[in-house]
Amino acid sequence: MTNSPGAKLILLTTTHRVAPGLLAWPAWEALRSAGRVLAGDAGNPQLAAVRQAGVEVEVVPPGSAPALARLLTDLPTDLPAGAGPTVWLGSPDGDPGLTDALARLAVEHAGEVPEIEVLPGSYDLPGARLLDLVSVMDRLRSPGGCPWDAEQTHASLVKYLVEEAFELVEAIEEGDRETLREELGDVLLQVFFHSRIAEEHPTDAFSIDDVAGDIVEKLMYRHPHVFGDAEAEGAAEVEANWETLKAAEKSDRESVLDGVPAGLPSLAYAAKLVSRVRRAGVAGVPDAPYELPAELTAESAGTLMLAVAQRAHDAGVDVDAALRAAARGYRDAVRAAEGLKPKD
Repeated sequence: MTNSPGAKLILLTTTHRVAPGLLAWPAWEALRSAGRVLAGDAGNPQLAAVRQAGVEVEVVPPGSAPALARLLTDLPTDLPAGAGPTVWLGSPDGDPGLTDALARLAVEHAGEVPEIEVLPGSYDLPGARLLDLVSVMDRLRSPGGCPWDAEQTHASLVKYLVEEAFELVEAIEEGDRETLREELGDVLLQVFFHSRIAEEHPTDAFSIDDVAGDIVEKLMYRHPHVFGDAEAEGAAEVEANWETLKAAEKSDRESVLDGVPAGLPSLAYAAKLVSRVRRAGVAGVPDAPYELPAELTAESAGTLMLAVAQRAHDAGVDVDAALRAAARGYRDAVRAAEGLKPKD
């Protein structure tokens, strides 16, 4: 293994999350000044853009990572004087094993291998990993993907969406940061899964881009104090403006209760109805009697819980979260009675 004095190898890394050709300026400078540009993948999406810019790229035969590493470090000694470094145009998959093999050669043949520099060709923007999730979901739903994923429908996934949402709520209420991160991912998966299924609808298809575009437009419309010329002094005024704009959007609704999903858990459903009524100031709606009857029936139990929801709303208490907290305390008390530790 011999190399010309001052030989240099530049590993130009790229990402599939950035459009081909959108490389950083130092990356273009390295490519234009290179004595030799090599790539290990004829399907590298950057090849067309780099060649169109007048840079010649040699595609080396595919091989193992150690073989490629030896090829790259055994640079020719007959390059013209002043020739630039050899540049390896990285593949979108990161050329698995190549950097480890190069590091091993650098140790085993210290002083013989060229100087090696890793140069990022492009950088991911915030949110770029969402593109990976789009790609993964497409692979799972496409022919040759996962049979189970391919069979799912909006209806079949409902139970998973509900379960994941409640698991996320539990992680938030228990302050479990590690689980919070995991459950956020599970809920995000449900959004992407449903959006991928929606792309296949024969007459009314939409994609994750449509979903994201709609919510972006909604957020900008309902935040005129941020994206427009409106003003809001505090959170209360922001919320009032939000409800006004929302009401204008839903002007075709007959009742203030239209749009409240009846599929909510019963206590959360009652709390949402109370919130709508209180906010709208509907007159003539009496509060449920807040008293424990001598004999509890299904009707009186329901009335009592509705009264609790009303009083909780007026006191600024999330009645659903309060009941879950009380239930967890009850669970721990039962475990203590059983001689067990509180559940983590």
